[in-house]
Amino acid sequence: MKLAPGLLGETTLVVTKADTASAIGSGDVDVLATPRVLALCEAATVAAVAATLDAAQTTVGMHVELDHLRPSRVGDRVTVRATLTAVDGGRLSFDVEATDVSGAVARGVVVRAVVDRSRFSGS
Repeated sequence: MKLAPGLLGETTLVVTKADTASAIGSGDVDVLATPRVLALCEAATVAAVAATLDAAQTTVGMHVELDHLRPSRVGDRVTVRATLTAVDGGRLSFDVEATDVSGAVARGVVVRAVVDRSRFSGS
């Protein structure tokens, strides 16, 4: 398998108190924090390409555009789906969407770069 548009990744979270804006410090209410939504989106993009990368490669985030459309409460199950939409050399673009039982929670675009893991080994 190679990197090509159409690859899909998914991640799911049941929102806990630790995932809320009040716990993370990005707000003062007990709803899913936007930084946590972003982390879920990035995890879904990583999952989308994990099986296609050489073991010596990984991806790193470059750019994010994210609209957090409505709140998810503690106990809600949120699923993020990432679809690889473009490959430009080592630059990968993904459409991401987070949903829960009530519909869309967030939508956006995540751009990641394919890199050699050795760049981050500290050696």
